[in-house]
Amino acid sequence: MTEVNTPPRTGEEAPQGAQEGPRKGVPPRPGRYTRFVTARPRQSLLVALVLTALAVLAGSGVADRLGSGGWEDPAAESTYATKALEREFPDSQPNLLLLVDSGRASVDDPAVASEARDLAGRLAGEKGVTGVGSYWQSRSPALRAKDGHEALIAARITGDDNAMGRTLDRIAPHYRGTHGPVRVRVGGIVAVRHEMQTIIKEDLARAEMIALPITLVLLVMVFGSAIAALLPLGIGIVAILGTNAVLRGLTAFTDVSVFALNLTTALGLGLAIDYALFIVRRFREELSTGATPLTAVGTTLRTAGRTVLFSALTVAVSLAAMMVFPQYFLRSFAYAGIAVVLLAAAAALILLPAALVLLGHRVNSLDLRRLFRRRRAPEPAEAATATPGTAWARAAGLVMRRAPLFALGTTVLLVALGLPFLGVKFGTADDRQLPSTAESHVVQEHVREGFPGSPGGGLEVLAEGRATAAQYAAYKQRVAALPEVARVDGPLVKGDAAYFTVQPRGEAVDDPAQRLVGDLRSLHTPFDAKVTGTAAVLVDTKHAIGRRLPWAAAFIAVVTLLLVFLLTGSVLIPVQAVVLNALSLTAMFGAVVWVFQDGHLSGALGFTSSGSIETTLPVLMFCVAFGLSMDYGVFLLSRIKEEYDRTGDHDAAVRHGLQRTGGLITAAAVILAVVMVAIGTSRVTNTKMLGLGIALAVLMDAMVVRSLLVPAIMRLTGRATWWAPAPLRRFHERFGVSEGDDRRPA
Repeated sequence: MTEVNTPPRTGEEAPQGAQEGPRKGVPPRPGRYTRFVTARPRQSLLVALVLTALAVLAGSGVADRLGSGGWEDPAAESTYATKALEREFPDSQPNLLLLVDSGRASVDDPAVASEARDLAGRLAGEKGVTGVGSYWQSRSPALRAKDGHEALIAARITGDDNAMGRTLDRIAPHYRGTHGPVRVRVGGIVAVRHEMQTIIKEDLARAEMIALPITLVLLVMVFGSAIAALLPLGIGIVAILGTNAVLRGLTAFTDVSVFALNLTTALGLGLAIDYALFIVRRFREELSTGATPLTAVGTTLRTAGRTVLFSALTVAVSLAAMMVFPQYFLRSFAYAGIAVVLLAAAAALILLPAALVLLGHRVNSLDLRRLFRRRRAPEPAEAATATPGTAWARAAGLVMRRAPLFALGTTVLLVALGLPFLGVKFGTADDRQLPSTAESHVVQEHVREGFPGSPGGGLEVLAEGRATAAQYAAYKQRVAALPEVARVDGPLVKGDAAYFTVQPRGEAVDDPAQRLVGDLRSLHTPFDAKVTGTAAVLVDTKHAIGRRLPWAAAFIAVVTLLLVFLLTGSVLIPVQAVVLNALSLTAMFGAVVWVFQDGHLSGALGFTSSGSIETTLPVLMFCVAFGLSMDYGVFLLSRIKEEYDRTGDHDAAVRHGLQRTGGLITAAAVILAVVMVAIGTSRVTNTKMLGLGIALAVLMDAMVVRSLLVPAIMRLTGRATWWAPAPLRRFHERFGVSEGDDRRPA
C-alpha cells in the first residue's frame, strides 16, 4: 500500500494505520485505536477478568450438553427412514444390547434361559426403554452366538443423546456384571456414543494438563522472560473459556458435537500463542530501540497487529467453509473454530496491549534461562537489539542459490508422502474408535466376530403406502434375488407402513453392501421404499460431502486469494499461497491412510484400525490445517512485503522476511504441535487422528514449506512475484493493507 507523508491537520489526528508524518527525532503519536485500548489498561483488564469469570460460569457443564453423533446428513433418505422407523417401529432400531454370557453352559440351558428372561422383563419395565426383545423370546439365530455360549437382549432407549446418556447411566449398573449363571456386558450404539463422550471429556482434561506446562516451558525458552511467557498462555485461556461459553449458548439452538471441544483447546492455545508471540516480540523490539511503552504498543499494533488481524480472518475463513456441510459434526467445528479464532485475536489486540503498557520494560523480567547458563546471559534488551535470525538468513540464501533443486526436491518429497491417500477407503465411526478395553467395544467385537450375519449391520427398508400381502411378498422375492443379499426378513406391517430387514453378504459397510444400497433404491415398487442402515448412511454421507465439497473448496480459495491480494498487492503470491498450502497437507493425508487406515503403528499408538477413514475427518483436517498454514504464510509474507516496499530488492526482502519470522514461525509451530500431540494422546481414534495429523501438517508447513519451498519458488518467480495489472494495483492502493511501519520514509 502506498504510503504518503502527510501530517495531520491542526487539531486532528491521523486515522489508525495512516501515515502520521513523523518529524525528525519525534516519534509518532499513538493512533486512535492504540489510545482506545490503552487509555485505562487496569480497568480493561479488570473487565476482562470479570467477563472471563462469567464465561466460566456460562460454559460450565458444556460437555454434558454436547452430542456424540452428527455424521449423518439430516436431509438424506437414510435419515428420514431411520426417524420414521424409530417412530413407527421402535423395535426395529435397537440401540442398547445386553451381551449375556452363559460361560461353559449353553444359552439354551433352563437356568440360563430363566435368568435371561427375568433380565429382559426387568429391562422392559425401565422408564425410557422400549422395544425389548431377546433370543429367548424370538429364537432368532442372529441373536445367538455361533458357539452357543452367548446371546443378546436388544432394546431401545428413547430421547436425544443427553437423555439417552442419563437413562443409560441410571440403568446400566443394575444389569452389568454377574447375575446367577450368566455374566452381562452393556453395549449397543447408545453405549458406544456415551462411552466415547465420557472418554473424550477425561482425555481432554488430561491433554490440558500435559500441554499447559510444556507450553509454558517452551514459551520461556522462546522469550527468556517468564513474564512474557505467561502473556500468550493467558490469552489462550481467555479464548478457550470464552469459546466454551459460546458453545454452551449454541446448544440451546442447535446440536453441537463433543469433538469440537478438542478443537477449542488446540486452537485456543495454539493461535493465542501465535498471535501473542508475534505481538510481544515486536513490542520488545520496539522497546529495545528506546521507544516508550505506549509508543512501542502503537507501532506494534500498526505492524504486527495488522498481521494478526489478517491471519485471524484467513483462519476463520477456512473454518467457516465447514458451514456448507449439512452434518452437525462438521458444523460444530466451524462454530468452535470461528469463536476461538476471533476471541484469540480480540484478546491479543485488546487485552494484550493493555497488559504491555502496564508492564513496560518489566515484560523482560524473570529471565529463567540464566539458571541454565554458565556464562553471563545478555540482558533481554541486549538480546533484542542483537541481529536475530542470522542462521535463517543464511539458510534462505542457500535455498535461493539452489532454487530449482530445492523447489523440485521439496515438491517431489511432499507428493511422495501423500501417495498413500490414493488408496483411501471411507467408512463410518463405530465402536473401534474406542480403546479395546472399553466395555461397549468388547460387546460390539463379540457381536461382529461371534454372531452370524453381523446383527445390527443390516439394511432396513421402510415401505410407505398401502400395499397388499402379495405385493410385499413379490418385493421380498426380488430383494432376495439380488446377488449381494444373504437374507431378507419381514415384512412387519403397521397400518400403511411396513419394513423389511435385508442382511448383506460380507461386512456391513464394504463395497458390496454399498452397491446393495443402490440396487435396493433402484427397484421399482408399488409403494414408496426408503433404505437405511449403516451402509446406507455411509452412501448418503459420501454423497452429501461430495456434493458440497467443491463449494467449500471454492469458498476457501476465493476468499484466501482476495485476502492475500489485499495484503501483498500481487496476483501471483495469492495463487502461490493457495497451491503451496494445499501441497503442505499431503504428508498429513498420506500419514492418515498409512497409519490409521492400514493400521501401521496401531500397536505403538494404541488404537484399533477399522480399515477405513471416517468420511468427514479429511474435510475437517483439511479446513483446520489449511487455515493454520495460512496463519504462518501471512506472518512470513507480511514481513517480506514490508521489506520489499522499503527497499525494492526482491531477493533481499525474501531473505529478510525469513530471517525475521523463520524462528518465530518454527517456535509457534512446535508449540502448536505440542498442543496437538497432547490432544492426540486421546484414547478415541478420531481425536488421535485429528491431533497427530494436524501436528504433522503444522510441522511440515513450518519446517519444509515455509523454510524451503516458499523462498525457492519466490526466487524462481523473481520480481514478477509482485506484478499486478493497473486496475488491481489501484484497487490495492485504495483498499490494501500491509504490516509496514508507518514511520518509514515514503
